[in-house]
Amino acid sequence: MKADGVAVVFVQLQQEAVEEEVGVAADLGLGERVRLVGFLVEEVVAILAFIFFGLAFIHPGNYHPFAPNGFSGILAGGSIIFFTYIGFDAVSTASEECRDPQRTVPIGILATLVVCTILYLGVALVLTGLVPWQSVANDGAPIVNALKRLSLEPGGHRLHYVRLFVLVGAITGMISSILVGQYGQARIWFAMSRAKLLPDAFAKLHPRFRTPAFATIVAGILVSIPAGLFDVGTLAEMTNIGTLFAFILVSVGVLILLTKQPDRKRGFRLPLGPVFPVLSILCCLLLMAGLPAITWLRFFGWLSIGLIVYFLYSRKRSEFYKG
Repeated sequence: MKADGVAVVFVQLQQEAVEEEVGVAADLGLGERVRLVGFLVEEVVAILAFIFFGLAFIHPGNYHPFAPNGFSGILAGGSIIFFTYIGFDAVSTASEECRDPQRTVPIGILATLVVCTILYLGVALVLTGLVPWQSVANDGAPIVNALKRLSLEPGGHRLHYVRLFVLVGAITGMISSILVGQYGQARIWFAMSRAKLLPDAFAKLHPRFRTPAFATIVAGILVSIPAGLFDVGTLAEMTNIGTLFAFILVSVGVLILLTKQPDRKRGFRLPLGPVFPVLSILCCLLLMAGLPAITWLRFFGWLSIGLIVYFLYSRKRSEFYKG
């Protein structure tokens, strides 16, 4: 199945970085915000520059047909580009390091979703109006290449500088995207280590910076090796199906707690009770259904390895083990 032309344009790492940084900056302290604001401003300006200058070159005929591959194409596209929408989980991993998390974490997550949805819609509408969707369907850098093509047309010389600015923003976005991703992963392992699911070394803090240094180093090594061996499409699909499955497990866990421990003291309140967890499970399953069969096989392989590690090592070490 080919992804719908409108969906393909969302695969922009510079936007993924904006999504992650908006969320993290929203609930961290002032010092961390200052460090992130430089990257964030540059990426947002690059996206807005593309939208603003691209509006004058839109060809309305490119919007017809609006969904050339129908709902199946939209589903396949949504399943593939889902990884650009998972930055908000970095916000939740920073909960222990921010002030007033009950207030700031929800604000960070909701701000992430609102801001990035607006940016995604703007970029998608402009790009699919600039060039036919077929020309960007298999393009690794659709925005930059579309601007390059249009800059050669009469009156398009000003897009040459926009293209260079967007290119710099994309590079900056990839760097900061990796930074925020590693930030969240290290803290997940830190929490798992405290629960005795991983070796104690992952819970050790740096004596000066008070951050999980060992977990951060290991995450960097384990991420860099497959990044150099596999193509980004394969890694994105694996990231998608793994994250979607994790969201399903979280939603199931919320339902179980609502049922078995309704009076439990909660740091975060969920509106409308079980409605959102059920919707979350259904939506995640729908997106997972749109992924290729080979991705499912890889997923079950990694899941099997994880279960083996859990039952042979983590289960009996867990603080909740009652055996």
